[in-house]
Amino acid sequence: MNLNILTEKIIGAAITVHKELGPGLLESVYQTCMFIELESILLKVCKEVALPVMYRNQIVSDNGFRIDLLVEDLIIVELKSVEKVQSIHAKQLLTYLRLANKPLGLLINFNELMLKDGITRVSNGYGL
Repeated sequence: MNLNILTEKIIGAAITVHKELGPGLLESVYQTCMFIELESILLKVCKEVALPVMYRNQIVSDNGFRIDLLVEDLIIVELKSVEKVQSIHAKQLLTYLRLANKPLGLLINFNELMLKDGITRVSNGYGL
């Protein structure tokens, strides 16, 4: 599936969840609802995907990091419910993209009045 079309579907699902629940809930609630919503539109989605850290072909951490949502084995979705997204959040997502060798990620902060103000697209440098 085209990454742009897939991104639109994920953002549409996030908007649906946000319209239903609004801001201010725990990240875990939004994660579960996003999982349900993405499955309902027939997307392959996994949650809490373990992300091992490799260094010189050796695993140095096999359970320290978790991907919130992995959609169609292509797009990492990092969910937040914070007052303000910090630059470290986007850097964290970029690191996850590199470690998982995925092309694209979405950082979604549900703690915004208008969800569109809380969405950041992060590319792993695949010419996107």
